Amino acid sequence: MSTVESSTKDVASAASRLRRTAWYQQPRYTRLWALLALGVLLALVTGEQGNTRDIFFSIESSLTGVNLWVCLALTVGVWALREFAAEPIKGAAEQVRSAVGRPTESVLGRVRGDQRLRWGLILLALVLALWVPSLLSRTWQTVLVDQIAIFALLAIGLNVVIGWAGLLDLGFFAFFAVGAYSTAFWTGRLPVEPPVVLNPFWVIPIAVVTCLITGLLLGAPTLRLRGDYLAIVTLGFHEIIYLVAKNADGITGGPQGARLIPDFSFDFAGIEYEWSIRPLPYWYLLVFFIVLVIVLFSRLEHSRVGRAWTAIREDEIAAAANGVDTVRFKLMAFAIGASTSGVAGVIFTSKYGYINPEVFPLLQSILILAYVIFGGMGSIPGVLMGAAALVWLPEALKDYVDPSDRYMYLGALLVIMMIYRPQGIWPSRRRQRELKQAEEGIGDADAMSEPAGGKL
Repeated sequence: MSTVESSTKDVASAASRLRRTAWYQQPRYTRLWALLALGVLLALVTGEQGNTRDIFFSIESSLTGVNLWVCLALTVGVWALREFAAEPIKGAAEQVRSAVGRPTESVLGRVRGDQRLRWGLILLALVLALWVPSLLSRTWQTVLVDQIAIFALLAIGLNVVIGWAGLLDLGFFAFFAVGAYSTAFWTGRLPVEPPVVLNPFWVIPIAVVTCLITGLLLGAPTLRLRGDYLAIVTLGFHEIIYLVAKNADGITGGPQGARLIPDFSFDFAGIEYEWSIRPLPYWYLLVFFIVLVIVLFSRLEHSRVGRAWTAIREDEIAAAANGVDTVRFKLMAFAIGASTSGVAGVIFTSKYGYINPEVFPLLQSILILAYVIFGGMGSIPGVLMGAAALVWLPEALKDYVDPSDRYMYLGALLVIMMIYRPQGIWPSRRRQRELKQAEEGIGDADAMSEPAGGKL
């Protein structure tokens, strides 16, 4: 049989299967049902608050007023725009690009090919990162330090575990707690006395090593687990750290935590500087560590270790069969990914001056995972953009939305993003290729949404 005849039969078979599928089961309308459900959910969370006298008051008022139809119109409008207007817009854009010689692709190709231009753009981005915060209000400077920069550093670490090695970790925020309590211990603010009291600045390397060891301790018992099973174990790891911090009064201080943790200060080779309560000095320090981590991790991604992580993520069994030491490289992923939490934990604890177990809820681990997925797994620029966007949104809504409803809008944005752009804001090239193969019905386990490393 010729190749043409085989291709014709494949097309005819696909068309026949599509005709046999009911219209409401087709992907386009499946997405419509999902967005309709999202519209109802938005109507409920943005409607009237409930009360103890009438438990159905909130549901009745939310589902019978104008608010319901507004929410449904918004979600159906998003669906219609994406399903029916995206292709004409895309076609028009293609015609414009063809008419002007595809300038976007030429610019991107020039940036990738010209090392001096690429480094110039990186330097410009760094200058803007250092200059623009000085123009912001004190409130937004605090948000930059306490949330965006801290969570960006954590997201870069989690990206190593989930984005490069394909290990689903739902307890990553526990490493942040380890770094924070390491700071409290070495500054002498816990019931247990340290061998020597240190300034928080010199605790950073110790906290990094502590988080590395903790990552090894988490990774060692979980080497045979993949996918959902690994996620459950890491979830339990977070709860263990939280409960130990809460109940071990003689070691961690219990629910009271640690207080009066000193500020950062630096005194070396005649250079002295002491950080105050102002957020900008901490922002500059965090930018330095973020840039350092990006440089080191970028080199690591394209090294032998990074290629081994990619092989494990694509297919762990095939990687082991081809001589990759999966045990060692998975342990390295857990340890290296956890290292950024040590830096973030020390800076956060020193700036605030106190910690307690309630600072480290499970929700934060889930949010960091959302930042990585929203930005683009495996992509460092995407992870930074995802963390910045999803941290900024609740803060931008605080003057307009009830505090208990802010994360509902965040969830709605995530749902729409996962329906129409599952690869994230700035995905890695590999992830884009996987999702394209999945849409065409080909590709590996990860592309077809199976657990990382394949099924057990």
